Amino acid sequence: MAKGPDEVSAGGVVVDDEGRTVIIVPTRRAASGAKVTALPKGHIDPGEDAPTAALREVREEAGIEAEIIEKLGDVRYWYQRGGRSIPKQVSFFMMRYLGGSPEDHDDEVEVARWVPLEEAEQLLTFQGERDMVRAAIDRRAAGK
Repeated sequence: MAKGPDEVSAGGVVVDDEGRTVIIVPTRRAASGAKVTALPKGHIDPGEDAPTAALREVREEAGIEAEIIEKLGDVRYWYQRGGRSIPKQVSFFMMRYLGGSPEDHDDEVEVARWVPLEEAEQLLTFQGERDMVRAAIDRRAAGK
């Protein structure tokens, strides 16, 4: 039987009426020390399911209240911590913007801002997150 990921997280691609999404620059840097541009996401707390965690993380990291439209997919990757490879899975959800402002982000985030979806697809650091934005663009084009 295959072992699941050691870490599970959830996040969102929030879409407003103008076709924009919120991206963040977390205070935590990449392993190389470089700044990262990312989608809001974070660990699933005990007792939470992935959709609940995704909505909470979007609220905390991006200052945004949203509702889930549908699941976009999962991003799986490995990262290094303490000389050990850690498998991680992040479930992403397409969300509809309800209210709030990116200026109201928490202290884990340096910057949160709205950008057009197509621009977000170019700006995000990690391919898996760019793929999630592409999925949201495609679903919007299909009228979902």
